[in-house]
Amino acid sequence: MELFPIIDIQDFRAKQLSGNENFSYSEIKGIHHIERPHRHHFFLLALFEKAGGIHTIDFNEYKIGNRQIHILFPKQVHTWNLEEHTIGYQLMVDREHFEKFSSNFPFSFAYYHRNPVISLSESVFNTLLYEFKAIQNELSDQDFLPEVIHARTAVIISMVSKEIKRLFSERESNQYSTRVVKFHELVEEFFREEKSISFYAEKLNISTSYLTKICRAQLQTSPTQLILQRTLLEAKRLLKSTDLSIKEIAFDLGFIDAPYFSNFFKQHIGITPKQFRDN
Repeated sequence: MELFPIIDIQDFRAKQLSGNENFSYSEIKGIHHIERPHRHHFFLLALFEKAGGIHTIDFNEYKIGNRQIHILFPKQVHTWNLEEHTIGYQLMVDREHFEKFSSNFPFSFAYYHRNPVISLSESVFNTLLYEFKAIQNELSDQDFLPEVIHARTAVIISMVSKEIKRLFSERESNQYSTRVVKFHELVEEFFREEKSISFYAEKLNISTSYLTKICRAQLQTSPTQLILQRTLLEAKRLLKSTDLSIKEIAFDLGFIDAPYFSNFFKQHIGITPKQFRDN
């Protein structure tokens, strides 16, 4: 039995101000308590203009404050208790469309999981609010253009990633953090052809054990998992957004043949690449 219920984007249709089957926009005003922890089957961005309370994500508590953005990935467990003066805006993206934004996440998801709440400057908040409202207006239009919604969502995610990178540099400018950032950059550049930890450790002039140590210290995961996750993200993106054959995708990602890639994908995702593409 599922310990935490999974809520789909369709369950929020009654509360949305505008949306379609893939995106949903709604506003948060006043007191709101989630009594029972649950998971979402979609990607959620919650932009708070004025707020107070506690947001619990994967059993870590975060104080909710003014001019913040909160990031919630599919299958993360969360609850929140919002105070009466709260004013916020929610953008939800269904899981299938969420996969199409993988290129806008320059870091591993593990890094975003570790930084799910970001305080924003007034100028950055105002820019994000403009994009949120523009998405609402487009979704409300009877002749809305999916391409416009997709482009504006990509801008929001890219801005969030930029803020995370800035905060990372400001708060954690130590030897561990600098090398983790460099490791992310190397993975982004070489993940297709290089899957071994030793390659990246050599590039960083450190041992494989030390690379594992700093990844676990900074991201609570292993370098192998980070490389694997990036490979899977790219596989999903290529399967959903291109007409490349599975064989071509396998070769593009550095696999020796299509069957090996298919087995790898099914082992980690639970279905074959063809099933994922057709779903």
